[in-house]
Amino acid sequence: MKRTNTFIKDCFIIEPRVFKDERGYFFESFNQNQFNDIADQDISFVQDNESSSRKNVIRGLHFQEGIHAQAKLVRVVKGSIRDIVVDLREHSTTYKQYFSIELSETNAKQLFVPRGFAHGFIALEPHTIINYKCDNFYHKDSERGIIYNDKDLNIDWGISDEDIILSDKDKALPTLSTYLNEK
Repeated sequence: MKRTNTFIKDCFIIEPRVFKDERGYFFESFNQNQFNDIADQDISFVQDNESSSRKNVIRGLHFQEGIHAQAKLVRVVKGSIRDIVVDLREHSTTYKQYFSIELSETNAKQLFVPRGFAHGFIALEPHTIINYKCDNFYHKDSERGIIYNDKDLNIDWGISDEDIILSDKDKALPTLSTYLNEK
């Protein structure tokens, strides 16, 4: 596994070694020992989640707060996404900044999202499937979110608002400033 750091501290990209031949391909998508070596920390993932999305579906920006915060390791099984993370760690030099990367079944890249980040993505292809590991169990009462089109964050989703597909729950998410004022 190869680690590439992003400009946001503790958020990094993992590229597994992919073996291809006439039959197809093989790669080890996760190895706890290798992950801990390249992460420079001990993280134990306790839950795997998977979602399937139509093209232009945005899921997010979601996070859990407090003792139920989650670190995530995100990868695409089928299709492609534009993955977005927002640093919500108040004492971070990149507080309120976002990072974006395209993850796909073709590039096999994975994104490690530390605790203290909001996470979301847009499906770039029909029937896109993502899988992500979490280091903490889902806790409904700790679930929070920020609206995808928050003007202060100014995230480039790469698509016009008219084409975006959102759940009713995600349409009702607050802006970051509203969330911070209500905390």
